[in-house]
Amino acid sequence: MCRWLGYSGAPLYLDELILKPEHSLIDQSLESRAGATTTNGDGFGIGWYGDRETPGVYKDVQPAWNDSNLRDLAAHIESPLFLAHIRAATGSAVQQTNCHPFRHQKWLFVHNGLIRGFDRVKRDLAIAVAPELYPMIMGSTDSEFMFYLAQTFGMEESPLAGLERMVGFVEKICAEHGIEDPVQLSAGLSDGERLLAVRYSTERRSRTLFHSRSMQALQEINPDLKRFSLDARAVVSEPLSNLTDAWEEIPESTAVVIFRGEVERQAFEPRLPV
Repeated sequence: MCRWLGYSGAPLYLDELILKPEHSLIDQSLESRAGATTTNGDGFGIGWYGDRETPGVYKDVQPAWNDSNLRDLAAHIESPLFLAHIRAATGSAVQQTNCHPFRHQKWLFVHNGLIRGFDRVKRDLAIAVAPELYPMIMGSTDSEFMFYLAQTFGMEESPLAGLERMVGFVEKICAEHGIEDPVQLSAGLSDGERLLAVRYSTERRSRTLFHSRSMQALQEINPDLKRFSLDARAVVSEPLSNLTDAWEEIPESTAVVIFRGEVERQAFEPRLPV
């Protein structure tokens, strides 16, 4: 499928989490230990927040392990909040516009999973996207449609509710087309202040998702790194080291909101848009 990570804390060079850990995201692109696919080589992307009003994004279709530009950028970009993603395509084309993160204004979105039968429901989902948002869709992947449907259904005012309404709507449309267990969702979303992570699937067999227990958990990844702040937290598709005690699995049907070091769990309950 895909693998992703998110970080929130004191400004950190991106390579400290993306490249340097024992089981880094780059290592996972070659050999995922807990994913539905071992190799995730259908593109990658990074999105980071800095001093500008909107986040920066860099993505490409080549495998993450083979991009020297990624290594150089990650070694020189410092950010207090960033998302990174490696892709294993599930039917849509391998092209730059289908790589994550997806960006709209201040928002970044990454996704591991799929909408089953997406080709059968794509038209219905497209019609539901707000007219002013539809022109922003540049690619053909189900993940991007999820992102803009969540915005259509109120993500700006309430990120969690927007995602819940999006999933509820997708499940309803898929049910009308006779598609069983349609949604598989391990997703990361940020507005530059908060990092939201969701683990959910219709069949209640969701892709893995973890968050670091503490700043010390991150320092165990790289004992030489002293720059992790007390409020530093990371969310990952799978742990970045063999020190599994440093990572806490996010339960089924759960959303986690990380803000200034606090980790708040909430039930994720799909609902129909009002």
